[in-house]
Amino acid sequence: MINILIADDHTMFVDGMESILKTEVDLFVAGRSYDGPSVIDFLKENKVNLVLLDVNLPGMNGIEVCKEITASYPDVKVLAISMFNEESFVSEILNNGAKGYLLKNTGREELLKAIRTVAAGESYFSKDVTETIMKGLMNQRKASAKSNAFFPKLSRREKEVLKLIAQEFTTQEIADSLFISLKTVESHRSSLLSKLNARNSVGLVRIAIENDLLQ
Repeated sequence: MINILIADDHTMFVDGMESILKTEVDLFVAGRSYDGPSVIDFLKENKVNLVLLDVNLPGMNGIEVCKEITASYPDVKVLAISMFNEESFVSEILNNGAKGYLLKNTGREELLKAIRTVAAGESYFSKDVTETIMKGLMNQRKASAKSNAFFPKLSRREKEVLKLIAQEFTTQEIADSLFISLKTVESHRSSLLSKLNARNSVGLVRIAIENDLLQ
């Protein structure tokens, strides 16, 4: 069972979210928070696996809340949800620990997929958000002169896994696509993180784009 805290200051939006989630047998709405401080207060007293977190909360904005959750409750996953598809918002909340980012016009099926993916410890981004991240990375690349940095040689399989990560495939989808085990996928992912000195999948994709590793 995935215990979920919905954090948003719009009651109608929270009502809509709860009506969707309560139809799923593996999802449970543990509570609601309408401002930033109440999110932290709720986590002190309740078992929560995932916070659906609005970026724009009163009292303490979503980015500050996310930073506090990451520091104090590392087992709690954060899935940001917002009407803003701006690179600055996306980057800042991801840098502060969020595992995913959805836009508020996301449909029911994608919402459920995102919740389950993030709760499992993987990252998930709306298609439009992914495009925003990619554009931001490409702009950074164009704006800065690049040095011929040395990168360890990647194996053919590592390159295949890296490309699928960049295409937002989950670990299971990568395993199915390449006909390898989940353990082997995780082994390749760990090797990529080590070789490219990245902290997470977002970092892998950033480094891959900046250095033409997806060609």
